[in-house]
Amino acid sequence: MKHRRVAVVLSGGGAKAAAHAGAMRALEEWEVKPAHYVGTSMGAVVAAMFASGLDYDGVLKRMLLISRNDVATPSTSLLLGPFATSLLSGRKLRDAIRGLVPAERFADLKVPLTVTAVDAHTGQLALFGAMGFERVSLVDALYASCALPIYYPPALIEDREFVDGGLRAVLPLDVASEVDPDLIVASAAGPSFFADPVEPALPVPPMITAHNESMRILMAAQTEETLARWRDGPVPLVLVRPRLGSGATFAVEGVVEYVEKGYRAAQRALREHLDAE
Repeated sequence: MKHRRVAVVLSGGGAKAAAHAGAMRALEEWEVKPAHYVGTSMGAVVAAMFASGLDYDGVLKRMLLISRNDVATPSTSLLLGPFATSLLSGRKLRDAIRGLVPAERFADLKVPLTVTAVDAHTGQLALFGAMGFERVSLVDALYASCALPIYYPPALIEDREFVDGGLRAVLPLDVASEVDPDLIVASAAGPSFFADPVEPALPVPPMITAHNESMRILMAAQTEETLARWRDGPVPLVLVRPRLGSGATFAVEGVVEYVEKGYRAAQRALREHLDAE
């Protein structure tokens, strides 16, 4: 492909973000080399794995070692009932991120990475790494980007609390445009109005179901609004959008399926882009 400065955008999506690994495999086969990564939530974690220098095989190997217990261990604060700080353990998620990403600092990355999060008090989008605040550990920034309210406690960075970047930028195309790319490849694995419902592995309390559905609607609408603005955007966009089930945030047992769907969707999108050039 003729493009020289490619920005790769990887959305949030929980366990479904494994689809991004499949998309990256397709990029490798098409000899598309990212000049900059922009990631949200678990998409930021996948981006950090590749930006650290891992190839597709190395990323997949690490992903397959993650169990549901690594990312969805109940918080000890649940003993406080309605005064609990979160449903799940933030410490366990941090440990999982640390096991997935070999680099410890943004400066250790081989390709620049920008991670999105949201200031829990102002509601403003925050950027860590390239184009943002770099004096933070990579794990802290990635955890902040994944700290979905109610599930995980906020990340405390420099006396400020940060939560999941998907609250403001599930698919952060606008952030990617700031690195002056001549092509953006965006892999969208986040909440969607077009996803097929997935039966939860365990019974989910009605209040949690209501929260999940609310977040899905808000994030899906945000993504559609972003894509609508980018249909005639200033930078060519290759959109990779595999059809993934909804409500599978912690379904890590589906990693192989998600990876394969991401790979096939990326192959289609890249082929269509090449035909249109």
